[in-house]
Amino acid sequence: MRITLPICLFFLLAGFTRAEGPDYEKQIAPIFEEHCIDCHGPDTQEAGLRLDRRALMLKGGDSGLASLVPGKPQKSHLIERITAAAAAERMPPESDPIPLEQKELISEWIVAGAEWPGQMNDRVELATDHWSFQPVKRPEAPTGSHPIDAFLNRSLSQMKLTANMRATPEALIRRASIIVTGLPPTPERVQEFVAASAKDADTAWVNLVDELLASPHFGERWAQHWLDVIRWSESNGSEANLYRKNAWFYRDYVVRAFNSDLPYDQFITEQIAGDSTGAGDAMGFLVAGPHVPAATVGQEPTAIRQARADRMDEIIQTVGTSVLGLTMGCARCHNHKFDPVSISDYYSLAAVFQDIEFGSRLPEFAKDHPRAVRSQELREEIARRREVLRKSGGWEENWGAWKEFHFRPFRTKSVRIQFKTPYVGIDEIEIYGPEDPDRNLGLAVDGVTVSGPDEMVADGRNKITRINDGEYGTMAWRARAAKDSKDRPYAILTFPEPTVISSIRLSSNREYNLETDYLEKKPGFAFRDYEIHRLKDDGEWQNYVGTWWVNNKVNRENAERAAEVNALQQVITKLQQEGPQPAFVGRLVRPVVTHVFHRGSPENPRDEVPPAAPKILNGGLGLNSSSTGAQRRAEFARWVVDPANPLTARVMVNRVWSHVFGTGIVATSGDFGKAGATASHPELLDWLASEFVTPKQANVQPWSTKSLLRLLLTSNAFQRSSLPQDGGLAADAQARLLWRYPPKRVEAEVIRDSILQASGKLDLSMGGIGYRIHNIKKTYAQWEVVDNHGPHTWRRMLYQERMRRVDDRLFTAFDFPDCGQVR
Repeated sequence: MRITLPICLFFLLAGFTRAEGPDYEKQIAPIFEEHCIDCHGPDTQEAGLRLDRRALMLKGGDSGLASLVPGKPQKSHLIERITAAAAAERMPPESDPIPLEQKELISEWIVAGAEWPGQMNDRVELATDHWSFQPVKRPEAPTGSHPIDAFLNRSLSQMKLTANMRATPEALIRRASIIVTGLPPTPERVQEFVAASAKDADTAWVNLVDELLASPHFGERWAQHWLDVIRWSESNGSEANLYRKNAWFYRDYVVRAFNSDLPYDQFITEQIAGDSTGAGDAMGFLVAGPHVPAATVGQEPTAIRQARADRMDEIIQTVGTSVLGLTMGCARCHNHKFDPVSISDYYSLAAVFQDIEFGSRLPEFAKDHPRAVRSQELREEIARRREVLRKSGGWEENWGAWKEFHFRPFRTKSVRIQFKTPYVGIDEIEIYGPEDPDRNLGLAVDGVTVSGPDEMVADGRNKITRINDGEYGTMAWRARAAKDSKDRPYAILTFPEPTVISSIRLSSNREYNLETDYLEKKPGFAFRDYEIHRLKDDGEWQNYVGTWWVNNKVNRENAERAAEVNALQQVITKLQQEGPQPAFVGRLVRPVVTHVFHRGSPENPRDEVPPAAPKILNGGLGLNSSSTGAQRRAEFARWVVDPANPLTARVMVNRVWSHVFGTGIVATSGDFGKAGATASHPELLDWLASEFVTPKQANVQPWSTKSLLRLLLTSNAFQRSSLPQDGGLAADAQARLLWRYPPKRVEAEVIRDSILQASGKLDLSMGGIGYRIHNIKKTYAQWEVVDNHGPHTWRRMLYQERMRRVDDRLFTAFDFPDCGQVR
């Protein structure tokens, strides 16, 4: 806060209480009238701020900061602005400065409680009349055989438009096949449908719709739509544009979800809180957007904080736009210019996702998932083999991204890792004990301190204090002994209280090893042998066990033990292949307290905010800064899919409509705010949203995407011919009223898949790692598309590895998404 009042006076005022402050009418109002009201009064509100009403000062302007905090001038944005040191920040401008004595008078008035006759009980109620924030109310459908046609025909009648007749069977089967599965019908299937339509057109059509919705290729087609909406990609889009290893786990989850007609409320819940429901692979949703990896930012604290804020913004954009139809990112630096979303709403939403970091983890699976079952079997075998080895001393395990050294448990206040080589590079040191083998006992947030030889730091930007921060990156600490010196690097971790430990985990480049799959030469371990020293009660260090001693002397002298270590390593390798694999579905970290960043800057944190959804939508979640990350996301997911939420169902129904008819009832599918388009058929939208959540049709489950599609596809509107009419083109050129089925371009994926299918070469195998059309990178240079087309690339385009910022030299011309903007 930049305040130029003498500091002693300011503290005096901040702590001073008096029976009566300055008289508002006689002393304060004239100051505002002279210097402020012209720009911040009833006629003009620069920056959305009014200073002529007490309640509006309490609310503040576009900055999201309260101009007036009674009793606390140091927290009142008004004081900050009128006393700012920089002329560009100070208000009013230099041409109309407020004298010092008047500034002091305003501060004294605030300290005394900011008494304002006639306005002490005034409040600003959050309210909006914008249609999308109002509750969904199911309207009565007009009379008609099909509810969608009943609404549409009423609009056509009002416009005196005549609807087209039914399209030909050949056109209908092609239209439906591409809309539902993304593939054209075979010539044989066309002939069958034409023949069936000649006998009973309605029955043939209903049977075709049901057949297409039951096709496994339905899930592939509609997964593609969802992946496009959320900007899913298999590279991060930064300067290095690193590959996201096993990101396809999420893609396959989405395909399965649509094919199984997973209820949409469950679909959203799993994507936000899948770690609590056995659907960890679903959480790739939260980290689908682009990001700058922590490992490539450097170690400048301001750059690290800014990059983290940017990554949080990507999560907020994905969730806000895809699910709620809100442009939440507009409130990152100030209150939203158009919608009733404040800057505090933005950062409260950021608080919901504070435990999410872009990265990989072992996704949580339900117990009956095949990989989970196999994992349990192999982990039990690992535990048995470890127990045998523990009786005969220590051993080392290689987990690819890290190494684990196990030994007999011992109790100590401090442990020293003494390296045996002159140079080491460490990303993270983790310490575990026998009581809870999954709990890292060495974290800085739990009071564990770390120290090392300052004179050996190989790079001034690297700090040893980062090797127990729980953040995986690449070599947070590098140390190098002086040439010809016999001294070697070491790291000492000291616990708040004596602690029993039984294993230590070391890594050098864990983020790269877990998340990159293309580099021909991956970074290896920047350390070799080391010893574990324990601090004895007398303050002396004891060499307890060492990797060289175990790996060379002990194992060589005991062939049976060496065989047991090798057998254990084979089981670990098998677990990594057959069990859950690290996938790019987000890494879970300990959530931190969230503050509003003034003007979006992490260097200017202000008030603490709780995890919550937007206030205008009754978004209080009953959470606070001590709530766990899982609790935050689970409560938020419940709020999102609550039938009382006015946005969730409307937004999804509108997206489905847009994929079927080419344009949504609201043309701006990702923006239901005031800057978005108005609904062409508002009553129809609300009827569909209500039917989606609480269906009244027989044999329909709530939140069923397939049932919603079946309703749309069986309407006359979908089956109409696309032929033009002079009257229709003149009154409704874009066919928003659906007097004809609007002709639309097919997407790049449909073009490519159709070509391969027509040639008889399309490989319809589903799921798994995608095919590559680009080079295997030796460095972090740009990806290069290569001419490697062949049978291995003849799968559906959904399975083409999708890289940001890469022109595939062909289908970009057909609007192949660049995965940059939420749609």
